[in-house]
Amino acid sequence: MGCVLGRQSSPDVASVSKKEESIKKEVSAADLETCSDSNLEEAKESEPEKEKVEGDPKPRESRRRSRQNPNPNPNPKLRNVPKHSRAEQVAAGWPQWLTDICGEALRGWVPRRANNFEKIDKIGQGTYSNVYKAKDLMTGKIVALKKVRFDNMEPESVRFMAREIHILRHLDHPNVVKLQGLVTSRMSCSLYLVFEYMAHDLAGLGATPEIKFTEPQVKCYMHQLLSGLEHCHNRRVLHRDIKGSNLLIDDEGVLKIADFGLASFFDPEQKQRMTSRVVTLWYRPPELLLGATEYGVGIDLWSAGCILAELLAGKPIMPGRNEVNTVFPSHNVSSLLCMSTCLGRRPFSSASGI
Repeated sequence: MGCVLGRQSSPDVASVSKKEESIKKEVSAADLETCSDSNLEEAKESEPEKEKVEGDPKPRESRRRSRQNPNPNPNPKLRNVPKHSRAEQVAAGWPQWLTDICGEALRGWVPRRANNFEKIDKIGQGTYSNVYKAKDLMTGKIVALKKVRFDNMEPESVRFMAREIHILRHLDHPNVVKLQGLVTSRMSCSLYLVFEYMAHDLAGLGATPEIKFTEPQVKCYMHQLLSGLEHCHNRRVLHRDIKGSNLLIDDEGVLKIADFGLASFFDPEQKQRMTSRVVTLWYRPPELLLGATEYGVGIDLWSAGCILAELLAGKPIMPGRNEVNTVFPSHNVSSLLCMSTCLGRRPFSSASGI
C-alpha cells in the first residue's frame, strides 16, 4: 500500500553538507573501534576448547550438542570467516581485499560485473559514495548504483562499508530498501551496491511548492516509516540518521528507509557505549545533543517524530545552526512543545516540579 501523489519525479537531492560529512567521518572512527573489539572477542570465543581428561564428561557432550544445534539467534556482528571459505569466495569472483574484510556479509552471493549495467545519470552524492541511475542490461530494469569510495584502502573505511553491507543483508521488509547485489572488479578497488530505483524522496517532495501533504497521506507515510523502523529494531539495528532525504518513495507511494551508512547493531539487553555524533542535526534528539553515549531505539523514534511534525507544518521544526542553537533557543522550545502535543505526550513530564 502506498500514498500516491500523482506527480512527476521530484528534483534531485542536494549533496550532503560539510557538517554531515564531518559527522560521518567521526562515526567511522568511533563506532568501528567498538566493532573491531567485538570481532576480536568473538574470534577468541570461537577458538576450540581443550577437552577435559578428568571430571564430568557433560561439558564435552554439551559442546557436541551445541555444534549439532547452532544458536538460532546468532550475534549479528561480523565474524571471522575460515580461510577455506575465503578461498571459495575468491574463486567465485570476489576480490581478495573484500573477502578479507567482510567475508561473512558475502556468503551465498556471486558478484555482478560493471559491464552488466549502463549508467544513465548521477542522482546523488554522499560522504563516501556517489549514486547513479542505471539500467540492468540482463533484466532491463532501472536500478540505483551506489559507488563506494575508499580512502586509500584504509581498513577503517572498508570496515565501515562492510558493516553497512552486513546490516542491509540482515534486513528484509517492504519499507526498508533492499540490497539486490554487489558489483566488483578484480583490477580495481571500486565497489557498487545495487538497489531498486526509487523516483522520489520525502524531502524533495516536501520542498516542492505545489505539494501539500493531506492528513491521510501523512498517516500513510508515517505508518510505513514506523513499520520499517519496527523491523530494524526487532533485528537489533539502529538507523541513526532518519531524515526526509533518506526516506525514498516510488511512483506507487511506497516508502522505504534508505542509507544505512551510520547504522549500527545494538543489544537492548546490555548497555554499550556508542558515539553521540550521529543523526543529522535538525533531527537529533536532546540526549545526543548533550553528548549521551548510551542510547537505544528512542533516537530513531525522536527523528520520526520530527518527520511527523515537519509533514504537518510544511517545514523543519528545529532548524538549528549548531548543537547549542538546536537545544536552547525559545522558538525551538515552542517547536518541542508542538511536537509533543502532536505525539500525544506531555512534554517534560519526567522533570520534577514541572
